[in-house]
Amino acid sequence: HSVSRTSPNLAFVPACLPPDPVEVEELQCFVSKSKRLFVMTGAGISTESGIPDYRSEGVGLYARTDRRPIQHAEFVRSASARQRYWARNFVGWPQFSSHQPNTAHLVLRDWEKLGKLHWLVTQNVDALHTKAGSQRMTELHGCTHRVFCLGCGDQILRSELQKHFEVLNPTWKAEAFGVAPDGDVFLTDEQVRNFQVPTCHKCGGILKPDVTFFGDTVSREKVDFVHERLSESDSMLVAGSSMQVYSGYRFALAAREKKLPIAILNIGPTRLDHFASLKLNSRCGELLPLIV
Repeated sequence: HSVSRTSPNLAFVPACLPPDPVEVEELQCFVSKSKRLFVMTGAGISTESGIPDYRSEGVGLYARTDRRPIQHAEFVRSASARQRYWARNFVGWPQFSSHQPNTAHLVLRDWEKLGKLHWLVTQNVDALHTKAGSQRMTELHGCTHRVFCLGCGDQILRSELQKHFEVLNPTWKAEAFGVAPDGDVFLTDEQVRNFQVPTCHKCGGILKPDVTFFGDTVSREKVDFVHERLSESDSMLVAGSSMQVYSGYRFALAAREKKLPIAILNIGPTRLDHFASLKLNSRCGELLPLIV
């Protein structure tokens, strides 16, 4: 594999034992038998790139803080909620957008190039699979690198919006306290108070990241498209996800209904443990490169 040799950032990765040779052999057998592998990834594949997740025991955001992600309804309804969201996002963006794919992302890209991986669905919004070069892919919950207008639907790049923020807030400065899974940081209400948020340059509408916030739903078209890709597949691998969120879990239920073998690579329990063919408790970036 043409994978980078940079050492992973393990600050947000739960402790786990090294891969068991027997388990490596079992996953190797699972992948070898598969001709059209359907892969679903979650936050646990990106923690080794230095991006924290929500649910990991001890190191996830829920375990470390009382912070909770913004709700869709609150973002749409409240100008002050949007101001707070974008101020935090503005401060966090330079660091968040600089994160790079790790070994696990690169291995999955290589599997695609070899014709082994039929389709990849990621629940992550960090663009790391795109940066790695994956193409047969659906970003189930969208991507923070794109922004769109809730009024007219116009899209812009998040990097472009950063320039608009800088023009509107030439003297505004804020010291960040810790980074969150979706690229924002923790700021006080006092820090946020004078932050100016641009509107859509075409219609004056509300700008929102092209991501599915909590409380929102994935579009019917996207769900149907992913179901079609799953129906063409012969097995399913879940990497780095506890599958607690229904928008992803529904595809595992569909795979079970189709009697597809399901393998899980995740540190800690998942919603699928009771019906998976194989469950491996290892780091994605440590185990996936061992599969040929």
